[in-house]
Amino acid sequence: MPDDKNPQVQPSLFGDAPAPAATSPRARAAELNRVLSHAAYAYYALDRPEMSDAEFDRTLQELLALEAAHPELVTPESYTQRVGGYVSEQFEPVTHAARMYSMDDAMDLAELDEWLARTEEAVAAVSDEPPAYTCELKIDGLGVALTYRDAQFVRAATRGDGTTGENVTANVLTVRDVPRALAPAGLSRLADGGLGRSVEVRGEVYMPRRSFARLNEDADAAGTAPFANPRNAAAGSLRQKNPKVTATRDLETFIYAVADVAPIDVHTQHDFLAWLSDCGFSVNPHYARCSSAAEVHAYCERALARRDELDYDIDGVVVKVDSFAQQDALGFTARAPRWAIAFKFPPEEKRTVLREIRVQVGRTGVLTPVAEFDPVTVAGSTIARATLHNVDEIARKNVRVGDTIVVHKAGDVIPEVVGPVLELRPAGAPEFSMPATCPSCGSPVVREEGEVAYRCVSIDCPAQATERLIHWGSRGAMDIDGLGDEIVSRMVEQGLLADVADFYDRLTEDALADVWTGRQAVDGSDIVVGPVIAAKIMAQVTESKGRGLARVLFGLGIRHVGATVARQLAGHFGSMQALAAATEEEIALVDGVGPKIAASVRGFFSVEKNVAVVERLREAGVVLEEERAEPERPQTLAGLTFVLTGTLSGRTRDEAKAALTALGAKVTGSVSKKTSYVVAGEAAGSKLAKAESLGVPVLDEAALEEVLATGEPPAPAE
Repeated sequence: MPDDKNPQVQPSLFGDAPAPAATSPRARAAELNRVLSHAAYAYYALDRPEMSDAEFDRTLQELLALEAAHPELVTPESYTQRVGGYVSEQFEPVTHAARMYSMDDAMDLAELDEWLARTEEAVAAVSDEPPAYTCELKIDGLGVALTYRDAQFVRAATRGDGTTGENVTANVLTVRDVPRALAPAGLSRLADGGLGRSVEVRGEVYMPRRSFARLNEDADAAGTAPFANPRNAAAGSLRQKNPKVTATRDLETFIYAVADVAPIDVHTQHDFLAWLSDCGFSVNPHYARCSSAAEVHAYCERALARRDELDYDIDGVVVKVDSFAQQDALGFTARAPRWAIAFKFPPEEKRTVLREIRVQVGRTGVLTPVAEFDPVTVAGSTIARATLHNVDEIARKNVRVGDTIVVHKAGDVIPEVVGPVLELRPAGAPEFSMPATCPSCGSPVVREEGEVAYRCVSIDCPAQATERLIHWGSRGAMDIDGLGDEIVSRMVEQGLLADVADFYDRLTEDALADVWTGRQAVDGSDIVVGPVIAAKIMAQVTESKGRGLARVLFGLGIRHVGATVARQLAGHFGSMQALAAATEEEIALVDGVGPKIAASVRGFFSVEKNVAVVERLREAGVVLEEERAEPERPQTLAGLTFVLTGTLSGRTRDEAKAALTALGAKVTGSVSKKTSYVVAGEAAGSKLAKAESLGVPVLDEAALEEVLATGEPPAPAE
């Protein structure tokens, strides 16, 4: 398993490859098959390796040798018969025949009406015929482009950035409803019968709900983490490095577009969908031609009301001007067609019963109430808990234990309690009150004036210790790969860690290897980290010593000191020694700090235990200095506000934020009318949708790199 290609290696669910024992060849073969199948599933299906390349190869070689000596053990179910090696190369890039545009969104019927009115006005300026519309269900899947040459399937690619996608031909060949050749009924409407022609059709690859449920049942039976929702499962399945894994995932498609309609003798979207069916493609049957805004409304309302009856997820309705001639006249903006819009459904809401409000303690001592309720499926995944943020929020929403509550996923992602169904409230349901003592350590809980949060005042609180240690190893802090929440929690429970310096002067590779992961093997034995994973984690611990002062300051979890403030402090003082010696007034003078943060930093260094931990870090060789910043670049982006969303391929979002900040820009986490630009990477979500709805300019990654290279804001779109 090429885990060097994916550093997010997690401890094996089964520890090291099982050592041979005095057992029958058949029993040994069964055990090896179980281990290999489990490891392959974790790597290919979950993108979460649990076994090293060397371990996997050794286990496979033992099984091959065993089957060579005992041919009767070879069965169709054996791993040696199902998997023929590994494909570790990245997918090759594919340039689409024409750009795959994004879609503008209407977040409610009022915005849809505005678009319909604009469209009718625009069509009236170019055509004597009023527009008709084709309405289609918006499938929540992964965009794909299928290319046919001489009517034969030749290639499949993901949407990618719209211009260039990933070649996933081998995987799409395993999807049963993708035709290998265009059916004769469709060729009759294709110029020259398709000979000498290349046609690129577009659509969605999705996973039916029944298949998603079965996939997660298998994951549960195997003791592996389930997929969050069908869309993620489909995306992960289509991007598998081994097509044989994709073949087991039961993917399906709906096709609805074409790169260039010119070779096809059709003139409307409605007729085009019928042509796709004639060619043998799967076309969603629930499309309809609407001749008025009222009919479009009615279609959207029917789709919303019946979304739960479908065997696949939809998140809205796509409304397109039906006439291709009118589409051509309307054209495109820089990122989307003017002749189409996606009406997005409001978040799916479900009712359930609130069973408990559990209070958790974070790394800074803040007590956070969390609602725990009967599991319910919302937006494609099962949820059973959601944060209630603070006691004021609970009072505002007026929720009580025993209530029937309404829950949804904010942005179809984050579970949220909307509120109670008051008419179903049981008699005597008590109001919630925050505990007077910490649920973790029993220390007093305080609420500082002007703050909504209650806080545990004990620095020795075990809950805070665990959260601080988890934070220390996080990507934005010391970036120690392999330090999952479960492992850190177990190390705290087993007495191996108490503070962050313990990573460097107390933790040993042997001790880490024996840490129980909190899981058990099929035979009931405890699963431990094991020597291979322990060695990798300890190598990461050693490497983290050189991350620099800014990362250390952020990793220490000083209250109010986030990554940006940590960089400012490190750049100004240059060393931990200088910062520790500074007065509160001197710290407050640092750009972006101020009195509140300065008091927190000074308070941290006034605690003897904290100073001792810092000194132990120094003695262990952790770098507590920061190179002085290079001369500041001209602040050419001063006054501009950027928001980053989605995944960038060339740099992390933290790196992009730092680069923009170095040019004077402000980078925030939320989109508003005051936002200057939104930078949208792969799989951008609700922030992109909000930017589009507010008319905020959107930059792709290439445009961002141009801004960072030149130091100049993007040129206004023409």
